Amino acid sequence: MRKIVLGMMALAGLGVASAHAADKVTLQLKWVTQAQFAGYYVAKDKGFYKDAGIDIVIKPGGPDIAPEQVIAGGGADVITTWMPPALAAREKGVPLVNIAQPFKRSGMMLTCRAETGIKSPADFKGRTLGVWFYGNEYPFLSWMSKLGLKTDGSANGVKVLKQGFDVNPLLQKQADCVSTMTYNEYWQVIDGGIPADKLVVFKYADQGVATMEDGLYVMEDKLKDAAFVDKMARFTAASMKGWAWAREHAKEAAKIVLDNDASGAQTEKHQMRMMDEINKLTEGSNGKLDPADYQQTVKTLLSAGSDPVITKEPVGATTDVVIDKALAMK
Repeated sequence: MRKIVLGMMALAGLGVASAHAADKVTLQLKWVTQAQFAGYYVAKDKGFYKDAGIDIVIKPGGPDIAPEQVIAGGGADVITTWMPPALAAREKGVPLVNIAQPFKRSGMMLTCRAETGIKSPADFKGRTLGVWFYGNEYPFLSWMSKLGLKTDGSANGVKVLKQGFDVNPLLQKQADCVSTMTYNEYWQVIDGGIPADKLVVFKYADQGVATMEDGLYVMEDKLKDAAFVDKMARFTAASMKGWAWAREHAKEAAKIVLDNDASGAQTEKHQMRMMDEINKLTEGSNGKLDPADYQQTVKTLLSAGSDPVITKEPVGATTDVVIDKALAMK
């Protein structure tokens, strides 16, 4: 009799787990497991995805993984990536659409040794600057174009050093400045033995060339499916809940990230520090992309000199249909 009653309760939805299976969602991250993606790991760890009927699979990224290619090949339902490579991919035939923007600010910087005498962007001429590529170079190229500096190593320009995902060129004095993020590589410089008072930092946001980072993107054709939109709305709502929790519980959020780091490469000290900096970038965001921030990104990308990232104003590259549905679920 008890089994029959429980079965009836399940069918009626009376406090027993739903008979419907959770919707599987595969999220491809832009980079390796670290506090940059804490909101998603928190949402999984705290059961926010489960509560939203989402069975989440989080796939870490890495130096040989391009999220845009992964989702185009069907390897993910949704990706985190920066807007420059997303818009570049869209123009080249991979129709990515921004459905949410958990990060409200850019964390990108150019960090220089103070001993080089660089005090302002006017001092860049003739210098060697470390730059990340694989889509991360676009804001830099736009900035140099704005400054009127060529990037071919000529006398009236700058020499670009193709930087790996470390800060060795600065530590070894192979470059005057290198690319850093407020939450990661900048602290690698500090840990490498150069104190903050021996550094000069230029934030892209302060230079008027910041572009949006770490947004959530899906393939455009999927948005024609109402069931997919609903699934993404539940995923986004749970993700934003994870980000809010991470801001309120930074220390525990960092530990959750460490628990999910299968590589064992991350340290508690670095992740705690990263979490504090990441929280500054997501603070104030409800997940909805600000049209002004989008336009700033597009303007920056269109002004990358003779070789712009995109050649025309994108059409249909963003949508509020998912985030509006997610916000209504609160």
